[in-house]
Amino acid sequence: MFISILPFIYCCSSDDPVSKPDAVLISITPQSLELTGQAENKVLQVSSNADWEVVSSQSWCKVTPSSGSTGAASVTITVEENTSGSPKTAELTFKSGSYTATYSISQPAKIIAPAGYQLVWNDEFNASRLSGGRPALPATTNWSYETGNNGWGNNELQNYISGFSGTDTCAVVTDGKLKIIAKKVGNQVLSIRMNTRQSWKYGYFEARLKLPKGKGTWPAFWMLPKNFTAWPDDGEIDIMEEVGYNANYVSSSIHCKAYNHSIGTQKTKEILLSTAQTEFHVYALEWTEDYIKTFVDGKELFYFANDKTGNKNTWPFNAPFYLKLNLAWGGNWGGAQGVDESVLPATYEIDYVRVFQK
Repeated sequence: MFISILPFIYCCSSDDPVSKPDAVLISITPQSLELTGQAENKVLQVSSNADWEVVSSQSWCKVTPSSGSTGAASVTITVEENTSGSPKTAELTFKSGSYTATYSISQPAKIIAPAGYQLVWNDEFNASRLSGGRPALPATTNWSYETGNNGWGNNELQNYISGFSGTDTCAVVTDGKLKIIAKKVGNQVLSIRMNTRQSWKYGYFEARLKLPKGKGTWPAFWMLPKNFTAWPDDGEIDIMEEVGYNANYVSSSIHCKAYNHSIGTQKTKEILLSTAQTEFHVYALEWTEDYIKTFVDGKELFYFANDKTGNKNTWPFNAPFYLKLNLAWGGNWGGAQGVDESVLPATYEIDYVRVFQK
């Protein structure tokens, strides 16, 4: 996990330090650290032309030694395990006389595997780089795009693009999150539909999501087979779906030849989650050879059992599947009550996606 540390800020009570030979100057390397959320130690190199002291703003982040003198010194940062479920930030303040400089450190939450599982793949969306003045995009080593303005079998209205269309982007990685943005550009609505490059058969899959607002939006976190040939025969697993006109009602479903919405037999479960569009929630799937279960914030929402008949029509869920994220606009379900373009741009936020297996 790549954690950026903000460059320290020079502050001085006197004139420009560059023009004064006796001005305090402190440099710190490296410019970034890799923290995992576990308890760990990291070392910084401090170079100074004066004696200094340093204090941490948070008790979970300790610094030793707490002072140094002219020249180079090693400083050890000791962080406690972060089991809070959210990232934490501490600020180191270096002091020398009237001079102060601050150095910020961010620690991600510890990744906790469900009982019996271990982490095998994840994307925490921590990229912070700009490329040619453009925002960071999802890592192409992890994700691929599906593109086009062809309705996707649901009469959807958006045109899916691969990151950028000219200078317009609909997939931005910033502040430790992926933001999929549906936006009006000219006479079309642009958006993103992306797939993991890796596929899995069985496992525990989870994402922390905040859903977009507005009539016409249709965000999803779902799965289709790697070797897809026909729908619904090959199966579909919908971990989370919501449509903007029915705000905060989130649902999970499965589709196969015997059970699908086109013949009114789909297996699905829906709940009202009043803060789905204003706060982040964790949506998860446990998929085994025996059953499919989905969860919202750790509470079971949906259950579908393998009937063990060996009939693909009722259980095609014994092959590798890709994970998918997309934000559709309109369509048979998303646009069932029309669309309201005044809500655009609409943003679907993804804090992380994680895959665990036994």
